Amino acid sequence: MKQDIKELCKSLRLAYVADVYEQIPFETPEQFLYRLLKEEIRLREKARAIRLIKKAKFLDKKSLHDYEWTEQLRFPPHLTKEDLCSLQFIENRENVVLVGSPGTGKTHLATGLGRKACELGFEVRFYRVAHLVEELEQALRNNRLSAFRKRMEKVDLVILDEMGYLPFSKEGAELLFQIISEFYEQKSVIITSNLEFM
Repeated sequence: MKQDIKELCKSLRLAYVADVYEQIPFETPEQFLYRLLKEEIRLREKARAIRLIKKAKFLDKKSLHDYEWTEQLRFPPHLTKEDLCSLQFIENRENVVLVGSPGTGKTHLATGLGRKACELGFEVRFYRVAHLVEELEQALRNNRLSAFRKRMEKVDLVILDEMGYLPFSKEGAELLFQIISEFYEQKSVIITSNLEFM
């Protein structure tokens, strides 16, 4: 019978039901079915978040839970910590710029926001800017720039870490500017930098 249930679940593309149905507490058949289906959805969302986090290519496992919100952090007058953490800026296709000296937690905060976005089902990509420029230059040389753009179409949030830390060629700067321009009002971008923006 268990094998039959597994086969039926496979046919119905229910990835987790066969593994969890025996652990579902219930008093009525409706309650059992409801809780079972809720658990299937919960486990699917968890698996999706794990896939999205892997695809994002974060450099570490830092999250908002272990980020230290210090008094040195300054927000623009129209924005609060809660606004930022709500990720509404992604829905609105707005951008976030995190500026400060090295070691102030910019990358940690950007990564934390990116991880939370993945957990909520958003497609995210994390790049150190110097590595992105290398990837763009290589794509240009190999006639793969349109393929790179196509891969970025479904992305909701792009994190560009360490903008301005390393100089790059004129061609690299132009490619980076071009790609950021294409993101404008299409997706959100988080930029971390130690350079003051005027």
